[in-house]
Amino acid sequence: MADTEHRKYRDVLNTSAPVSATGDRLAGEPVQVVKVNDDHSFSLDTKALEDVLLQDSIKDRQVVVVSVAGAFRKGKSFLLDFFLRYLNAEDSSDWLGDNDSPLEGFPWRGGAERDTTGILLWSEVFVSTLPSGKEVAVLLMDTQGAFDQQSTVKDCATVFALSTMVSSIQVYNLTSNIQEDDLQHLQLFTEYGRLALAESETKAKPFQNLEFLVRDWSYPYDYAFGQEGGNSLLERRLLISDKQHIELQSIRRHIKSCFHKIGCFLMPHPGLKVATNPHFDGRLHDIEGEFINQLRSLVPSILSPDNLVVKEINGSEVTCRELVEYFKAYMKIYEGDELPEPKSMLQATAEANNLAAVANAKALYIKEMEKVCGGDKPYLRSDQLQQEHAEIKAKSLTQFTTTKKMGGSEFSQQYQEKLDAEITEAFENFNKQNDSKNIFAHARTPATLFAVMVVLYVLSGILAFLYLESLANLCTLAIYIIIAMLTFWAYVRYSGDYREFGVYVDQLAETVWEGVLHPLYCKVMQQGMHTALSSKVKTN
Repeated sequence: MADTEHRKYRDVLNTSAPVSATGDRLAGEPVQVVKVNDDHSFSLDTKALEDVLLQDSIKDRQVVVVSVAGAFRKGKSFLLDFFLRYLNAEDSSDWLGDNDSPLEGFPWRGGAERDTTGILLWSEVFVSTLPSGKEVAVLLMDTQGAFDQQSTVKDCATVFALSTMVSSIQVYNLTSNIQEDDLQHLQLFTEYGRLALAESETKAKPFQNLEFLVRDWSYPYDYAFGQEGGNSLLERRLLISDKQHIELQSIRRHIKSCFHKIGCFLMPHPGLKVATNPHFDGRLHDIEGEFINQLRSLVPSILSPDNLVVKEINGSEVTCRELVEYFKAYMKIYEGDELPEPKSMLQATAEANNLAAVANAKALYIKEMEKVCGGDKPYLRSDQLQQEHAEIKAKSLTQFTTTKKMGGSEFSQQYQEKLDAEITEAFENFNKQNDSKNIFAHARTPATLFAVMVVLYVLSGILAFLYLESLANLCTLAIYIIIAMLTFWAYVRYSGDYREFGVYVDQLAETVWEGVLHPLYCKVMQQGMHTALSSKVKTN
C-alpha cells in the first residue's frame, strides 16, 4: 500500500529539469506518511516515516520541521517547492534558478479540486549548519488543505493539529487578509492539538513558531509587502482591547498562549498567468516580478541558518529518531476516541440550541410534577400518578417540539429522544418519592417480621408439644434474631446510621412478603371466600 501511494506521487513529477541555480536534479520525492481513510479515520505509514527519518546520516541529529497548512487550493505545495529550491541550492544567492525551469517537488497543479491528501514529507532530509556550528536536519512537510468538499471538521482539525504538534515552524497559509474566521479556525485547530498534549502537564506554550503567510495581499498602501508590513498587520489583528466582545478577546488570548513566536509575511499576487493558465508549470518568467522579489525575502526568513528553529518538546530538542516516536504517540491519540469530536459552527450552535430546549422542557415537567407529588404533597394513588405523568409529559414534549430550534427536525429527533429518556428517569424518582409517603409501605417491614415471629412462635409450641425440642429451640433462636433485627431496624430508621443494614432488612422483608406471606394471604382469603360462598349456597 505504501509503495503504491509513493508511486502515485512520483508519477506526478518530471524530475528531468533542474530545480536550482546549480542545475541539480531532485534527490528526493514526496512520501505520504499520514493517510486519511475512506471512513475519515487516520493511519500512519510507519515504514515510510522511518525510511525518511531513520537514515543513518541524520537519525541522531536535531531536527527542524517546516510545515505549511491552511485551506485547500491556496498554493501550499507550490510554495514548498520554492523551499526545496532554496535548500537544494545550499545558500546560493541565485537559488531561484533560471526563468525557464518548471517548478518541481511536491505535487501541485492549478484548478479548483484538491491535490494533496493526508500529510506528506519530502524524502530527502537536508542538513544545515547553524551559526553555532551545530549541524541539524531540515524536514519539509506538506499537509492536506482544509475545508474541501470531502473533509469533515474533524479531518481538518486533526491534520492541522498534528502538523502543528510535530513542526517547529508552522506556516499558516491564508488568502487576501487575516479575517476573524481565520482566527476562529486557528483557535479550534490549536485547541484540538493542545487537548492531545494535555497529559504533558507543562505550563510552557505547547507549540513553537507560527508564521501567518497572507497571499494575494492587495493593500500595500496600508501595510507594505513583506515581513515588516505583515507584523504590523498581525499586531493590529491580534490587538486586545476593552471595547472588544469577550469572545474576540478570548480568541486572541488563546492564540498568543499557544505559540512561542508569531509572525506574518504579506505576499503579492503572482499574476494572472499563474491564476488562469491551465498549463502553468511554475516557470519564473510567467510569475510577476514583485512576487519573485518578495519570495527572495520570505524563503530565507524561514530557512536560512540564522532563522531555523530546532524542534523542541517539553523544552528538550528532538532528534529525527525521537520524532518518529512522537509521531506514533500522537497518531495513537487521534486514532482513539479520547478526544471530543470537533464540530462546525452551525452544528455546535444547533446542538447547544437543542440542549437548551431539552433543559427548558424538562424543567417544565419537574415543576408541574412537583405541584402534583412534590415533597410537601400527600401520597397519591399509583394510577392517578401515572395519569398526571402522562399529561405533563405530553405538555413538556409539546413545548420542546414548538420551540424554534436550529438543525432541522431530523437533527432535533435525537434530542427529543433524550428528553423522553430524562423524563422517564425523573418519573421513576417521583414514583419512589410518592411510594415513600405511603404509611403502609413503611409498616410492611415490621409487619412482615412480626408475622414471621408469630408463625415461628406457634411452630415452636407445636414442635415442643411433639417433643421435638431441637427444632423448637431453632424456632426460638430465629425469633430472637428477628427481634434483634427489628430493634436495630428501628434504630436505623430513627438515627439514619447504618442505612445499608436497614436496606438489607427491608429487602429481606420484601422477599418474604412477596414470596411467602402475600401468596399465602391471597390463597387463604380466596379459600375463605370460596368456603363462605359454598356455605351460603347450601343454606339457601
